[in-house]
Amino acid sequence: MPQFFLNKRLIILLVSLIILVALIGFSLKERDQLTWPEQFVKDSTGFVQSIFYRPAHYVAGFFENVGYLKNTYEENKLLRARLEEYAMLETKAHKLEQENAEIREVIGELDSLRDYDPLPATVIGRNPDQWREQIILNKGKQDGVEKDMAVITSGGLIGKVKHANPFTSSVQLLSSLDPKNRISAYIQGDESIFGLIEGYDDEKGALLLKRIPHQAEVKEGQTVLSSGLGGIFPEGLIIGEVTEVVPDEYGLTQMAYIKPAANFYDISQVMIVKRTLISGDQEPVEESVEEEATEEGDSE
Repeated sequence: MPQFFLNKRLIILLVSLIILVALIGFSLKERDQLTWPEQFVKDSTGFVQSIFYRPAHYVAGFFENVGYLKNTYEENKLLRARLEEYAMLETKAHKLEQENAEIREVIGELDSLRDYDPLPATVIGRNPDQWREQIILNKGKQDGVEKDMAVITSGGLIGKVKHANPFTSSVQLLSSLDPKNRISAYIQGDESIFGLIEGYDDEKGALLLKRIPHQAEVKEGQTVLSSGLGGIFPEGLIIGEVTEVVPDEYGLTQMAYIKPAANFYDISQVMIVKRTLISGDQEPVEESVEEEATEEGDSE
């Protein structure tokens, strides 16, 4: 009896294998249509896949988008930092180019001043309450700066060294209202006409050239230069041009309004010039020129 059941199981196994091989062969055979069990299995599998595939796809896409947004944020953060750095570099480069251009213009202004030693300097301080009075430079006695040295920009003469400290110096501008701020100058023309720069008209934005002889013919547009007679300022430094000529209050001399060649409002790079032909024992004679002009005015 047990031997019968053992043979029966073996027979069932062999039959099952035969059926399985037959089904495999049948399924591998090219057919135009599938059997209904195959169709049922495929449709069921497709339905189940569609149920799980879409949510899984959405979830995977969500995390992929989150990762993409995170990468985009990091890239934008890096690009923003690079843009800020580029903007800073561009600003520095523009400032350096501007300073370089100003220095080149000032050096070009000094090409004809072969009897003077130029010293480049930078404005490091300016009091808003004394904006038209003085500026502070980054050069002092350690650099060879001395009192009364002329200071120019690419436009022309702007003033003189008022005080020289060891490492800095203060410059009194031509636009200063100090009554002692006088410069010997002349009007360029067929015949030079001498006078003194004394004071500044804030309303007209013009320097005042006084002590001009009453018989002198001065025309608008004529150039005014430093005369060099005072012993402080070099000769031939441009001061400005004549815009208007009027008699003085006593009618004995004339006064001319001079439009400054230099921009007193915006000053950043300057040149300090020292007159090398004057010996150390010779004293400046700006005041003597002023006294002579005063005596001439009084005699007239």
